[in-house]
Parts: sequence; C-alpha cells; structure tokens
Amino acid sequence: MKKILLCIVPFYATMVYADLSVQQIENMIQKIHLKREGISLDTLEKTKEPFVRIKKEDNVTVVEVPKTVEEDVKLSLHAIMGDKAYINDGWKKVDDVVLGYKIMYIGKKGVVLRNGNTIKKLFLGKPKDDFILLEERE
Repeated sequence: MKKILLCIVPFYATMVYADLSVQQIENMIQKIHLKREGISLDTLEKTKEPFVRIKKEDNVTVVEVPKTVEEDVKLSLHAIMGDKAYINDGWKKVDDVVLGYKIMYIGKKGVVLRNGNTIKKLFLGKPKDDFILLEERE
C-alpha cells in the first residue's frame, strides 16, 4: 500500500500544477516580489556568525573561527547563602541582572540565568582544600 501511495503522490502533484495559466504564474511572481517581514535587528545582532575566515600566508593556511557572544561573557558562581548568590564579585538575588543574564532561580547547589532564549546553569564547584600548613623548623 505504501509503494502505491508513494507512486501516486508525485503523479498527483504534477497533475495539480500542470494546468497553471499564465495569469496564475504572474500572480505567484507578484507575491514573490512583495516585501516580506524579515528578522528583527536585535535577534540578528545576537546570532552567531556562521562564516569562517581563511587566510593564506606563505603556504600556511590560518583558519579564524569567530568568537561567539558567550565566549566573551564569563559568569562564575562563588557562593550561595539563603536566597542570594555571589556571582562575578557581587551578591545577587532572583530577578537581578548579571552581564545581560537575568537570575531566574537560586538553589542550594546552583543558579539558573536567562538571556532571551539562552539559559545558563551555574553550579558550585567542589570545595578546595586551601588551608596552608605551617611547619616549624628547628
């Protein structure tokens, strides 16, 4: 049954569009030429550049991968106490903004931040044993 259906669908689609008149084709072309709504500038500025630049210097090919916005933004969670988190050298609470990211949730072990469609989760690292041992010498 599937094989018959797969054979009939392309044949039917060809038959439907085979009887287009010149006027119908001109109407389709006019619709194509109408100005369409594009992407907003804010969204466009936040998108990652899809191109890679290649430089050739003295038989050496250098590939430059563009930095993303997120590579420039460094968020680090240092501590959590109650309903506040110490992020990037400052105590913050829910709904505060840090480097363009709004704090959505503060838990016992981590924080959830949001910037538009981008969601970041920061977690506390394992505690380091930063004690300095002093020994007395004779």
